[in-house]
Amino acid sequence: MISRIDLRGETLPEGSALRDLLPRAEFDVEAALETVRPICEDVRHHGAAAVIDYGEKFDGVRVPGLRVPAEAIARALDELDPAVRAALEESIRRARLVHHEQRRTTHTTQVVPGGTVTEKWIPVERVGLYVPGGRAVYPSSVVMNVVPAQEAGVESLAVASPPQKDFGGLPHPTILAACALLGVDEVYAAGGAQAIAMFAYGTEGTAGEPGCAPVNLVTGPGNIYVAAAKRLLKGRIGIDAEAGPTEIAILADSTADPVHVAADLISQAEHDPMAASVLVTDSDELAAATEAELKTQVAASKHVDDRIVPALAGRQSAIVLVRDLADGLKVVDAYGAEHLEIQTRDAAAVADRVRNAGAIFVGPWAPVSLGDYCAGSNHVLPTGGCACHSSGLSVQSFLRGVHIVDYTRDALADVAHHVVTLAEAEDLPAHGAAIKARFGWKVPETK
Repeated sequence: MISRIDLRGETLPEGSALRDLLPRAEFDVEAALETVRPICEDVRHHGAAAVIDYGEKFDGVRVPGLRVPAEAIARALDELDPAVRAALEESIRRARLVHHEQRRTTHTTQVVPGGTVTEKWIPVERVGLYVPGGRAVYPSSVVMNVVPAQEAGVESLAVASPPQKDFGGLPHPTILAACALLGVDEVYAAGGAQAIAMFAYGTEGTAGEPGCAPVNLVTGPGNIYVAAAKRLLKGRIGIDAEAGPTEIAILADSTADPVHVAADLISQAEHDPMAASVLVTDSDELAAATEAELKTQVAASKHVDDRIVPALAGRQSAIVLVRDLADGLKVVDAYGAEHLEIQTRDAAAVADRVRNAGAIFVGPWAPVSLGDYCAGSNHVLPTGGCACHSSGLSVQSFLRGVHIVDYTRDALADVAHHVVTLAEAEDLPAHGAAIKARFGWKVPETK
């Protein structure tokens, strides 16, 4: 059901050579660009009509308008299962606690007497938040996108989620209910590359409804076509990341419970046939016990044939055997998992040595599922090894740091000769002349 990769026989290679030995899903965003390019161009030139046409083509339902009526959002909350509402409210509460603490404050540094640089953090003016549809329903992604944007102080935000044939062309009602709980009233029944293009270019109003104004930033996970549209339109809009298939890596030793390990691998595999589930261990016994548990637990699971088995059996999933935990740490750092669980002796100390991961879950009582919903952390995380250079979604994703430079005449005079010298060294004499002009074209002597 799941393959093995044995790295115990020789010294581990470094860098890309080690990464090439590890399992990874094929996710060719570049190839998908040619598919999404005409879609995005069509939306650019034909606006809402094109988005509606593509919704009919790809989602199987034609909507009369893109904007979800306010009464539909309110109705979704009224009809929401009370237990689901309570769970979402707790998820929101915990996410707010964590994300509220992330907000940076303005800070002024006095460089010299009379010379200061202030770093001011300004929220992005308008953001588009994408919530995927498809095989699963993701109200948790509404929470993970909206909460940090709100805590950052974003004034205008819109949510897009694919229209659902089973719900008359509206996004799934649980997604609408989550929007209502968060006070989001601008929601669009639009999915895929066409939704990203709608956010980038804006659309005119249809059927008496207002259009979607262009946004400055788009965040949220999606399929390969969403990722490709983000890449294509990056520059016109900011993006959080090009999200690929979801991943879990578990670094475990002989103290780990194979029941827990197998359950956590399956929990990630149930997302999608391309989902990656990777166990890295120095224990033959744990590897064998986990394989046995996978057979037992998969047989009792839902979504077995269409998601779990293809994901576990795919090239992106494996049990990786290493000589010791030191090598295990090298492997998980090379892999750079979206979600990394540490199930070892002294798990907190081992976790502290990890360099590359989107989020780290420490010990047997902090599974990835907790982070997906109610840990307070964010589950919009870098995939495909991008954790070696990128972070997950946070309040900072929605803020821009702006430097405010304030110098007096004397403070500028004190450093003018250095500025002129560096300008001339770069063969940019007009830069130096801009300094000289302020002092009658004669650079003040140093004190």
